[in-house]
Amino acid sequence: MEPMQLFELMIAMLLAIIGLHYVAHRLALPPAVALLTGGALLAFIPGLPVIALDPELVLVIFLPPLLMDGAWFIALGHLKRHMFGILSLAVGAVLFTTIVIAAVTHWLFPSLPWAACAALGAIVSPPDAVSARAVLSRVKLPRRLSILLEGESLLNDASGLVLFRFAIAAGVTGAFSTVDALESFALLAAGGAVVGAVVGAAWVLAVKRLGDEYLMIAASMLAPWAAYLLAEMLHVSGVIATVMTGLICGWYQHVVFTAAVRMRGTAFWAVMIFLMEAAVFLLIGSSLRDVVDRVGGFGVVMGQMAVPVLLILVALVAARFVWVFASEGVIHALRALGLRRYRPMGSRSAVVLSWAGMRGVVTLAVALSVPADFPGRDFMLVAAFGVILGTVLVQGMTLGRLIGWARLSEPESDRPRMTMSEAEAAMAKAQVAVVETGAFDVDGKLVHPQLLERYRRRAVISADYAGREDHFSDTLHAHFDLVLVAIAAGRAELIRLHRAGDIDERTLHELERDLDLEELSALSAKA
Repeated sequence: MEPMQLFELMIAMLLAIIGLHYVAHRLALPPAVALLTGGALLAFIPGLPVIALDPELVLVIFLPPLLMDGAWFIALGHLKRHMFGILSLAVGAVLFTTIVIAAVTHWLFPSLPWAACAALGAIVSPPDAVSARAVLSRVKLPRRLSILLEGESLLNDASGLVLFRFAIAAGVTGAFSTVDALESFALLAAGGAVVGAVVGAAWVLAVKRLGDEYLMIAASMLAPWAAYLLAEMLHVSGVIATVMTGLICGWYQHVVFTAAVRMRGTAFWAVMIFLMEAAVFLLIGSSLRDVVDRVGGFGVVMGQMAVPVLLILVALVAARFVWVFASEGVIHALRALGLRRYRPMGSRSAVVLSWAGMRGVVTLAVALSVPADFPGRDFMLVAAFGVILGTVLVQGMTLGRLIGWARLSEPESDRPRMTMSEAEAAMAKAQVAVVETGAFDVDGKLVHPQLLERYRRRAVISADYAGREDHFSDTLHAHFDLVLVAIAAGRAELIRLHRAGDIDERTLHELERDLDLEELSALSAKA
């Protein structure tokens, strides 16, 4: 493809992303569903180039920043608290699903070597971080369930990739050692964690010394790729390295970033992640034509592979249900024996957790990386694509309704010790204590009366509001609605003054920024 054609294709993809997101919004569909379906339909338009994904390039471009984003914003305290459950899903469920899919595949194709069956199991077993984020961003879950899904999606790619590499090696060499596999997994995970910690520490030190806000944002953008590429170069887990870097950066960004860096950096990062997530699903859909062409056309797919792929999809979903409910049974048994450290989530939460197992870009990229002469490669490609389509379209479209049916509530033990209003009252109390100290000069004369009055009034209001949110809800909404109307009026007048030539561009931008901050503050307070 010529460079100009590549650029035109990128512009066309951006237009398609905007259009498909708009369609998804109008039809109340998950954006992932619209992008995946739209990409698949666009792939067969005559005259458009066939998109053939380079699996290694796809993983390097998309996986690190998306993993970093998930790790950056995850609640670290809850992550540590529920690490046992996360590892159960990210390692145990992936291994169990791999075994189930390998057994089902060998039953469907007895002539296919066990190593090839295991490779297919490893390809489709880990739920995808991008798919999980795309669906979870549109639903509200209890904190424990959300942390389990987010933590699983951050870590399970590492276990799936290790299983895949060993299955491919076993298929090529004919030898497999469980001990070697476990040792390799431990080494890859520990090495990745060390690399991620080093890159994260280097990021903290660098950001503290850079000074310029744009350099800070640029350094943050490069951190995930630095961690991933360095880890892969050292032959350890790039996934674990990126997640570790994201956890460290997310923990320290509150103290190393200024308010301006945080606002601008968050806005930049949010747009970049939005485009990357959308591009992933669009590329997956657009690659359907290449996958179909590789295996011999739709006739081969529908005639020889459709039923086996459907059975594998059913087995995949069933395996997750079995693992989740078996884990619930183990927790109940442990509690019956007096071990009450772990608490069962309940059958409705278990159903939601079992159903939220969408596959995505990692599954397709790993399937595309299977050697050309490997047994069953064509079926692996079709099965991978079928699993992605089935889980994203079916589970992605129904997960919201399932959550609504389940009517999940936050357990008392998972709720924070302080509500937001109580934390706001504590913050206001600390602020007024400082202002009371600095509002007087050395002679005891009050030199900042208005400032002191403002902070005292805020402290009193915050303390009165804490714990009585429902009582003040209607009044506060009306208050901030009026504030927003006043901001809109000020913005209209500011634009009129600029259009009339009464103020210059600099004045416009400075005052507009003040209005923007005031509007964001009012919207946040209202929410």
